[in-house]
Amino acid sequence: MQDLPPPNTKRWVVRRKAAVVAAVRRGGLTIEEACRVYQLSEEELLSWDRAFELHGLAGLRATRIQQYRSRRRASVALRIAKLAD
Repeated sequence: MQDLPPPNTKRWVVRRKAAVVAAVRRGGLTIEEACRVYQLSEEELLSWDRAFELHGLAGLRATRIQQYRSRRRASVALRIAKLAD
C-alpha cells in the first residue's frame, strides 16, 4: 500500500492518520495489522475512525479532538446536572 505512512512513524499528522483509517475501512489493512505495524492501541485507531466519521479530516487534528472532547464533557456534565435537579 503505497499511500500508507512508514511503519516507524512517530508524528501522526492528519494525512497519515487518514491514510491508515482509509486503508482499514477499505479492507487493505485489518485493525490488528494496523495496530501492530504502527504500534497503536486499538482504542487509539478506533478513536481516529470515530473522529473522522463525525468531523471529517478536521476531526483528525489533535487540537480539534481536544476541543470536541471538551465540548462533549461539558455537554455530559450539563445533562448530569439537569438530572440531579
